[in-house]
Amino acid sequence: MKKFFSLFFMMMLVVVVLAACGPSREEVQEEGGTEEENENEGLAEGEEPEKPESLTVWVNDQDVQLEALGQIFDKYEEETGITIEETPMSMLDQVDAISLDGPNGNGPDLFYQPHDRIGDIVQRGLAAPVDLSDVEDQYTSAALEAMQVDGEYMGIPMVVETYATFYNKDLVSEAPETMEEVMTIAAEQTSGENYGFLMEAANFYYTYPFLASNGGYVFGGEAGSYDIEDIGLNNEGSVAGAEMIQSWYENGYIPTDLTADILNGLFQEGQVGVVINGPWMVRDYSAALGDSLGTTILPALDNGETPKSLVGVKAWLVSDYAEENRQYWAADLAKFVSNEENSLLYFDIAGELPANSVALESEAVTSDELISAFAEQIQYGEPMPNNPEVQQIWEPINNALSFIAQGEPVEDVLNEAVEIIKTNIEIANQ
Repeated sequence: MKKFFSLFFMMMLVVVVLAACGPSREEVQEEGGTEEENENEGLAEGEEPEKPESLTVWVNDQDVQLEALGQIFDKYEEETGITIEETPMSMLDQVDAISLDGPNGNGPDLFYQPHDRIGDIVQRGLAAPVDLSDVEDQYTSAALEAMQVDGEYMGIPMVVETYATFYNKDLVSEAPETMEEVMTIAAEQTSGENYGFLMEAANFYYTYPFLASNGGYVFGGEAGSYDIEDIGLNNEGSVAGAEMIQSWYENGYIPTDLTADILNGLFQEGQVGVVINGPWMVRDYSAALGDSLGTTILPALDNGETPKSLVGVKAWLVSDYAEENRQYWAADLAKFVSNEENSLLYFDIAGELPANSVALESEAVTSDELISAFAEQIQYGEPMPNNPEVQQIWEPINNALSFIAQGEPVEDVLNEAVEIIKTNIEIANQ
């Protein structure tokens, strides 16, 4: 028995020593990699890696988007022989789902996200960088800017959107070109349940143009390398813009309890002359007002400048959990979906503006009397920062705008909001 235990002990000691001398799992992956990765590393320049039999794609769960993508995916399958396995899922649910499913090999190869969440997604290690060198000239500058994190592109842009001006031609004979004209309309037509001008003025998303065009900004620095210590939401320009917004409430042009539902209802019932809203309302407004509906870019401010609206970008992201050859073909699929031809097909069915610059400037878009204003406004816009810290902006600034609507001192309220933002960023980054 003693010999048995001695022999067993010696065998275990040898195993431990060999294990200690052997490479770690990470070293094996770095030095050797999987058989599939080794095959891909031997590819000549310009040579494509092995095609997978299928790609798993998580798509947003809106019916019109699914219809458009279904047609585009069918074309890609026919062209490449790769089967597309799509899973409808809300964009807002995809990130948590991939965090759980990705490490187990059950996640997607490609998923779909709004660009202001990209920084957080990258920080969590969920997305892989993509090479856009072959298609970089196909996208708008705002869309490309929105994809950058630390000097790399982290997504393939699909859709761009911003807001502009809607007006009721029965109440406003010509498209308002300046905020001075809009204020005149507000003064003349605001009475009882009728309004000359309405917008969600306590929503930072919509009010940003009036802060930014006076010199305000979210973070200093440039896209992909924002300075989170430099917050420009309480500087002189932001204060001036917020004071202008406060005057709309003081003059009784906008009710303090206005909500999106109330605004949309009033406009569709023909009780508002001018509203600021996004292209997602075109179909509902058009159904209600018919030929009386008009659109134009945001009215110019006193300085003569068109306000800088926020541009949102929806993009395809390649999963960092996917194998290397699958990452290549997932990016290839996203580039195919967002090319000129397929972007226009998507626009025709889903009604969303293409990030593809040629498609955006095409006759199909510019000849649409209601949509063309939003396409034009994009050139005056700027993308919301995509770094993780931007998530700490919304609630404090929206709360500040609510206080401003109620008559609180503008500068004091903005100073307090920025202090809260800085504290929240510091806590989140610990």
